[in-house]
Amino acid sequence: MSDTIAQQSGPGSPPVVPLRRTPLADRHIALGAKMVPFAGYLMPVQYPGGITAEHAAVRERCGLFDVSHMGEFDIRGPDAVAFAAYVTSNDVRALAIGQVQYSAILNARGTIEDDCLVYRFADRIMLVVNAANREKDWQALHASFAASAQRFNCTLTDASDSIALLALQGPQAQRILQPLAETDLAAIRYYWFVETVVAGVPVILSRTGYTGEDGFELYAAADDAVRLWDALMRPGDVTPAGLGARDSLRLEMGMALYGHEIDDTTTPLEANLGWIVKLKKGDFVGRDALVAQKAAGIRRRLVGFAMAERAFPRQGYPVYHAGVGSGLVCSGTVSPTLGFGIGTCYVPVDAAVPGTALEIEVRGKRIGATIVQLPFYTRK
Repeated sequence: MSDTIAQQSGPGSPPVVPLRRTPLADRHIALGAKMVPFAGYLMPVQYPGGITAEHAAVRERCGLFDVSHMGEFDIRGPDAVAFAAYVTSNDVRALAIGQVQYSAILNARGTIEDDCLVYRFADRIMLVVNAANREKDWQALHASFAASAQRFNCTLTDASDSIALLALQGPQAQRILQPLAETDLAAIRYYWFVETVVAGVPVILSRTGYTGEDGFELYAAADDAVRLWDALMRPGDVTPAGLGARDSLRLEMGMALYGHEIDDTTTPLEANLGWIVKLKKGDFVGRDALVAQKAAGIRRRLVGFAMAERAFPRQGYPVYHAGVGSGLVCSGTVSPTLGFGIGTCYVPVDAAVPGTALEIEVRGKRIGATIVQLPFYTRK
């Protein structure tokens, strides 16, 4: 994952920034993928069949994503669980061995530095973070380690460059993966994982994903990525899917994306993520700020909206409530599954109820929209 290429630049352009390549970059190029810079990596945004076809494949059958750009941090030592609980908002101590947890890394203001997954092993904790925030998260964890009044007996390792991550998603995922796996996939519950072998490759196999469909994420050594990808693609009923479909799939489910619904100006309480904040677990980074915000009451809340007529609400479009500006669209698209425009935005907390009328300014014209209950799409 450490191989790099240079972005093209011309006279007067910013300095050339090297782009990393995942171990599967050559596979994507061979399949005709449109490759774009993303979070410092050269990544496939779509394949020749198009985003809509990839989206439909995941909803109806099965799609395969390369998400090897994600970051993985290992925490080891007697205080690994205690340190992970201190630097994330959810309660790591409540995890059983083999369980996964959605959580957030906060700062002292209680705002979100990143969202993450927490994996609890018998001898360590693994944090999975967003590629764009990898360096920032690494610095934040070390700063928390140094600043805490508690002395944590543990070590932190950035294992990202040695790990590849594939996501097999869709209602047919278990059927396709089972013949390749040396474990009973039906026994793996949602947000649990096992260490096993798939197609002769040692993997961490978790029943997790970012699409709203059933599926699995497979962590393997970077050197084994091509072998694993080829084995998953070999049956012929798996569609390679890029970042475009990944984004439209997660938006239909109302799942937050860092830099869109959440960032370091938003708190979990504002972003409908209060369920990953465990204020009673003891001290953690950002706790005091969230206790104060909860006592005072939040002033805005993240909501989903549906367009009243066919229109494409894009990130950054102005939002109006009762004729008054109410921020900007966080994420928006025309839902490939539902066939109409959907999006997310923040509104005053008193207005954040289904049925409330909004207006979205699309190319200078205000178009009606209605706040709806999330998720937009519910799996059959």
